[in-house]
Amino acid sequence: MRAFIALELPYEFEDELAGCARQLASVVSGRFMKRSTYHVTLAFLGDIDEGEARNAMDALDAACADMGPVPLSAEGLGTFGRPRDATLWLGLARSTQLMDLASRVRTELESRGIAFDAKPFLPHITLVRRARIPAGALPDLPFPLPAEATDVTLFKSILDQSGATYKPLYTVELR
Repeated sequence: MRAFIALELPYEFEDELAGCARQLASVVSGRFMKRSTYHVTLAFLGDIDEGEARNAMDALDAACADMGPVPLSAEGLGTFGRPRDATLWLGLARSTQLMDLASRVRTELESRGIAFDAKPFLPHITLVRRARIPAGALPDLPFPLPAEATDVTLFKSILDQSGATYKPLYTVELR
């Protein structure tokens, strides 16, 4: 199964982000992500088997032990790729708690021999894939207000012609 570990967004933050995406749609074309897919990937695992999934759950328990809610604060838009075929995302401030959570998750996965994409962690939420971004500045957008996230989840990613669907397999609540 294809899997990843992510920080889930609180409802109000997600709702405000969906409004931001609707405004972006007036000037940017591409495949906009469904609101139900918004998240902050902490570690992309790729294809794992059932045993690795159980180990990833143990890693999640260990990484999240004694951690409180994680502050989320929008920092602006960014892209991966070219302007005519980009991934457009909302960047998040690199709070100590967010960076520590990502580091702890990756350390616990590594200690259990679970492979993951080791690219440096860049806190962001993907908004548009295959985006065609117009030249010049984008309009001012109402980014989500700061919030706190409390759920870290191991997701199974199911790909089909309409895009990805994410099924939660295991969630740890940050208290």
